[in-house]
Amino acid sequence: MLELILLLVVGRGLGEIFQRFDQPAIVGQLIGGILLGPTLFGWLWPSLQHGIFPSNPAQKSMIEAVSQLGILLLLMLTGMEIDLKLVRRVGKSCLVISAAGIVIPFVFGFAFASFLPLSLLPDPSQRLVAGLFLGTALSISSVKIVAMVVREMNFMRRNLGQIIVSSAILEDTIGWLVIAVTFGIAAHGKVEPLPLLGTIAAVVAFMAFSFTIGRRMVFALIRWSNDALQSDYAVITVILIIMGIMAWVTNLIGVHTVLGAFVAGILIGESPILSGHIEAQLRGIITALFMPVFFGMAGLSADLTVLAAPPLALLTVALIAIASVGKFSGAFLGGKITGMSWKEATAVGCAMNARGSTEVIVASIGLSMNVLSHTLFTMIVTMAVCTTLSMPPMLRWALRRLPMTPEEKERIEREALDERGFIARLERLLVIVDDSPIGKFTARLAGAIGGGSGMPITLLRHDMEPPSASPGRGKPEAHVRQLRRAAKTSADVVQQGEGTAVEEVHLTARNETPVTTQTIADEARKGYDMLLVGLSGSTSGEGTFTPKLNDIAAGFEGPLCLVLQGEAGTGQAPRLGKGSTILVPINGTEVARRAADVALALARPRKARVKALYVARGSARGGRRPSISRWREEAMLKQIVELANRYDVPIKTAIRMHANPDEAICREAKQASLVVMGAAQRPGRELFFGETAMAVVTKCSQPVVLVVTERVQPAE
Repeated sequence: MLELILLLVVGRGLGEIFQRFDQPAIVGQLIGGILLGPTLFGWLWPSLQHGIFPSNPAQKSMIEAVSQLGILLLLMLTGMEIDLKLVRRVGKSCLVISAAGIVIPFVFGFAFASFLPLSLLPDPSQRLVAGLFLGTALSISSVKIVAMVVREMNFMRRNLGQIIVSSAILEDTIGWLVIAVTFGIAAHGKVEPLPLLGTIAAVVAFMAFSFTIGRRMVFALIRWSNDALQSDYAVITVILIIMGIMAWVTNLIGVHTVLGAFVAGILIGESPILSGHIEAQLRGIITALFMPVFFGMAGLSADLTVLAAPPLALLTVALIAIASVGKFSGAFLGGKITGMSWKEATAVGCAMNARGSTEVIVASIGLSMNVLSHTLFTMIVTMAVCTTLSMPPMLRWALRRLPMTPEEKERIEREALDERGFIARLERLLVIVDDSPIGKFTARLAGAIGGGSGMPITLLRHDMEPPSASPGRGKPEAHVRQLRRAAKTSADVVQQGEGTAVEEVHLTARNETPVTTQTIADEARKGYDMLLVGLSGSTSGEGTFTPKLNDIAAGFEGPLCLVLQGEAGTGQAPRLGKGSTILVPINGTEVARRAADVALALARPRKARVKALYVARGSARGGRRPSISRWREEAMLKQIVELANRYDVPIKTAIRMHANPDEAICREAKQASLVVMGAAQRPGRELFFGETAMAVVTKCSQPVVLVVTERVQPAE
């Protein structure tokens, strides 16, 4: 316990200090371990240091177990941060840079190992294996540190920033494959053609299975645990089981467990059902406990006092120089091959020179396998610390020299506009429909919203009668077809506009009898960002909602999207297509802007128009509007126009003065196919969204989509 406490206090404390000086926290944790080891603590007070960190095998194995588990969890977390979509988007550039950035430093490291004194090798007969480990350690960049600096400099959305991060991602992935093969060679002690080919074939088969059948299995397991299991943190337990199984499989095929943990992290990170809070919980325990312990233990294994000998100090300086020159020249050459300018290629070379966590993990594996000596391990850790500390200021300097082009600025502004959108922040939808035209239209609306990002959707078909009363009634197949068709259309439009592939929506559909407050609350526990409801006869003649809709809404605490047809309506679903219009009343609030997001998501795949209407209270005949009101309405209209232009949706704007906004909205709605309106739920047992919204639903002849994203709290 005292070992753990010291590693956590010193590691996290130094990590905090380093982070305040814009340096990676893991360097502080690594240096914390070095200071607790023979370098300082053991030198100042050897008896106490040996008493706290004894060499007793039983005692040492306990802390080593925590450290080894930390390696697997850290690799899983690294895999979860891998963005394969970014790599696909950048394409050729990152492939060339990562290839050159791996090959050249690998050759440098392997050559350096060939000239090392025999005293630095635990087994002189394994010089080849030591060279492979050293070459791999010098060739991999740390994705975490590279991404940290690129994000800090606001380059994550810029072309060069995306190339840098995607190149580091590809390097990391290739590096762990190389480590897997190297481990297979180390297990035999030398290069034997048949075992080597067997190891390569096993790795290829494992990767092929993982990214085809295994990918679907991981998605299904995470979704099942999230939806079916009720115990606390069940999803995290299943994620850890997945990581453990994949690490065990890679161990069975003769390669290190780190490959299985890394690939498991990639698959888990790509899972569409993995919500932000689950990922944050997992990241929290890894960052708070296992990372400081692992890097602290790595630091404990290093003894910088051995570098007091001039020959070893010179060799360490040479290793740092070879590592820096090899990595910089490889990435720089790759950048020039892809047509980058000198300044851009310099920035790429500086970025790829960060090693940090990845190099320490590789060296720790080599030390545990007795391929690297403690002295050589100390040299590698020293080189990792030096290159990691020098990279952030070098990259900041290189990126400051690169001004933004007008085209890049325009694209970044568009993407920033996307990020502020309501639809972009949704991760999972719950849909409740019946067999009415409004129900089928709601299924299409859900497909349009979720199809653009391939988000998971659960569709519940509300049966008015139990299955025994209608034996022929099966799953909601008609709704599923409607939803999938709309989702595919939306995905195709996004692919054409953005040039990026969009996955098919993950749809679960079933009948639900009856739909009650409790059934909705049980379903909502699985983690949904919005509830869409499309049921016929949801409104009454008195301007209120039916008990059924009140019950459904009471079971869901998040945003609502209600598709409604008032007494004045025809009962038919709107036909949206080229030339049709969606009316969006706005009032300068964030609620109205979110409704506009929904309208644009619906209009975009159907090539429909959007009309944004601002109704200011007052006489239509005279009087100026107050300047504050005019500024607010014009700013909101401008935002919506920018968003529509971003999605290539035709848009018109109009400002009307009227004493009764609902009458003005209904008058404009006569020329539209659908009204999409933002609303805030008022306090009370029954649904109520304010006089204007209720009047529009009651009087308007067109269907109304109420987007409810806020709930007004009762006054104290």
